[in-house]
Amino acid sequence: MTSSGCSAPISEQERGAFAELSQETLALTRRLFLQLIRRPSTLIAGVLQPLIWLILFGALFANAPDGLLPGGMSYGRFLGAGVIVFTAFSGALNAGLPVMFDREFGFLNRLLVAPLRSRSSIVLASVIYITAISLLQSLAIMLTAALLGYGWPGAAGLLLVMVTLLLLVFAVTALSLGLAFALPGHIELIAVIFVTNLPLLFASTALAPLSFMPSWLGWLAALNPLTFAIEPIRAAYRGPLDLSAVLFEAPYGDVSGFACLSVLVVLTIGLFLLIRPLLNRKLS
Repeated sequence: MTSSGCSAPISEQERGAFAELSQETLALTRRLFLQLIRRPSTLIAGVLQPLIWLILFGALFANAPDGLLPGGMSYGRFLGAGVIVFTAFSGALNAGLPVMFDREFGFLNRLLVAPLRSRSSIVLASVIYITAISLLQSLAIMLTAALLGYGWPGAAGLLLVMVTLLLLVFAVTALSLGLAFALPGHIELIAVIFVTNLPLLFASTALAPLSFMPSWLGWLAALNPLTFAIEPIRAAYRGPLDLSAVLFEAPYGDVSGFACLSVLVVLTIGLFLLIRPLLNRKLS
C-alpha cells in the first residue's frame, strides 16, 4: 500500500511535466507557423525552386542515352528522388536561421529567463516546424512528379520515403541548430549553408548514377549522406520493395536498403548526441 501510494504522485508529476512541455512546444511551434503565414515567400520559394529543377532538368536530359540510368528508367523519375532529398536537406539546413535571428534580436534571451518547464521546448518546436515544412515541400514535389508521369510509390514505398526523409531531416536539423548556437551570427550560418548545399548535391547520386562519375567523385558520392537517403527513395519508385536488395554499387562494396537506413539512423543519433552538450550549455 505504501509503495503504490508513493508511486502515484510521481506519475502525476510526470504527466504534469509532459503536459507543460507539450503546451510550451505547441506555443513556440505556433509562433513559427505564424511567422511563415505572415511571410509565405520562404515556403513558396522552397516549393517552386525544386519544381523548376525537376521540370527543367527532366526535360533537358529526357533524351539521355540508353544505358546511362539503371533499369532503363526515365531521367525524370531518376531525378525525382534526388530533388525530394535535396529539398528536405536544404530546408533542414535552414532550421538554425530562426533560432539565430531570435538570438540576434534578443527574443531567445527572453525565452531563457521565462518560466519555461523545459527549455527543450525551444529545440523541439524548431524540429517540428522544419519537419512539417520539409514533408510538405516533398509531397508537393512527389505530386508534381506524378503529374509529369514519373510515377508514384505504393503504400510501402510511401512509408519508406517518409521514414527516410524524417531520418535525414532530424539529422540535418540537429546539425543546423548546433551551428546556430556555435556560430557568431546569421551571416556565418548563411555562408555555411551556401557553401554546403551545391557541393553536397553534385557529390551525390541526385543528378547522375555512380557509374557515370569519375572515380574520385564516385568515392565522394558513395560516402555522401544524401546518397544514402536518395537511393532508398529511388527504390520506392521502382516497384516491389526489398530493403535487402543492393541499391547501389559503391567503390567499397554493395550497399543495400537496410545499410542505407542504418547509416541514416547512426548519423541522426550521432549528431543529436554531438550537439546535446552544446545545447544544454547554451540553454542553461
